[in-house]
Parts: sequence; C-alpha cells; structure tokens
Amino acid sequence: MPTFDTANPAELLSGMRLARAAIGRGELVVIPTDTVYGVAADAFSPAAVQRLLDAKGRDRTAPPPVLVPGIPTLDALAESVPDEVRALVAEFWPGRLTIILRARPTLDWDLGDTRGTVALRMPSDTIALELLAETGPLAVSSANRTGEPAALTAAEAEAMLGESVEVYLDAGPVGAAYPGADERSGSTIVDATGLDSPNGRLRIVRHGVIPDAEIVRVVGADRCA
Repeated sequence: MPTFDTANPAELLSGMRLARAAIGRGELVVIPTDTVYGVAADAFSPAAVQRLLDAKGRDRTAPPPVLVPGIPTLDALAESVPDEVRALVAEFWPGRLTIILRARPTLDWDLGDTRGTVALRMPSDTIALELLAETGPLAVSSANRTGEPAALTAAEAEAMLGESVEVYLDAGPVGAAYPGADERSGSTIVDATGLDSPNGRLRIVRHGVIPDAEIVRVVGADRCA
C-alpha cells in the first residue's frame, strides 16, 4: 500500500510504473483528478470493478463512472453522441463534466447495473491523463467510503480506503481549480440519454462544480429538463 509523492520526479516514475502494473493485475489505485481524488480500476475487468464497489461499500446499483483519455474514446464507448453533447465536451472537457450516454452494446465489460448506459468524463489532471493514456479507460469513483466526504488529499483517501488500494498517487490537495464551487461536490453529472429522441431533454442529475446555468447556456433551455 505505498504512497508516492508525484511532485518528486523519482517517486512519480516509480508510482506510475507500479500504478500501471496494479491496474493490469485488477487492483485498485488512488489517483488525483481536477475535482476530488478517485479510486480507479480497469473498466474492462469485472473483478476489478467489483473490488472498487466493495472498497467503497457500494452495490451494483451504483456503477462507477469511466474516465477516458480523450474525445475519440467518447465515440468508441458511446453508442451515439448527440450534437448537444459535442458542444458540452468542447466547452468543458477536459475537466469537470460527466456525461451519461448509451453505451455501445458490443463492449465487453460489466460496470454494474447500468441499464445500458455509461457515465464518461475526461479529467484535466495531468497525472490522471498520463495514466489513462497508458491504461485506457478506467472505472473511477470518488476515493471515499460511501456516505463519507469526498477525499481532497491522498491522506484522506487512505484513511477511508486503507489496504483495499494497492497504490496511492499523492499530488497534494485537489479541488481548488474551480473557485466559488463546493470543493467536495465533484464533477457535474448530466444524463444525455434523453437527447436520443427528437423531443427529449438533457437532465442534470448531480449539481457539481459547473453551475446549472452554464449547462443550459451551452445546450439551450429547450433541450434541458
């Protein structure tokens, strides 16, 4: 259960190497993101995803979001990407927005009871993006036990998750990238599956660091519930 200070070049190199190896073995890794610390697992390993849910004290009815390294992965994982979603991605990615879309039915994964959907985000944290570039999509949920506050430091994450995590990557405090927002609220989550129908609308399902008015501005009031 080692912790690596990513501000130290030698520790960063070792930490990233061990994090990649841990993900490859189906173990859990705690990583910084631009909002809160996350606990990450191989999105295509059902056993690893279950390990993540167990560590957080969640059941399969609360599947984890998936972090992606870039916009091309959005098209690879989502069955369709409405124009409104592309506008949101252009405005807010990489960063603070998680988007729920219909997942491609051919994907060989099991994130839990998703009802055919997947929640996707491209973070703006450089450590997270570097790891994602090497591992591919990761199932990542906030690094805390369910019901506890989201972790803003690696130490907070370790206090809650302990030995259930194989590697901790410590990049110092996170969450300060969005002044005026509640630091622990995490990304804003929108459900865009309704946009698949002509008269369907996008729903904001978690009010995070992006003000609701910003989502409406990009998508249009007529396309928001």
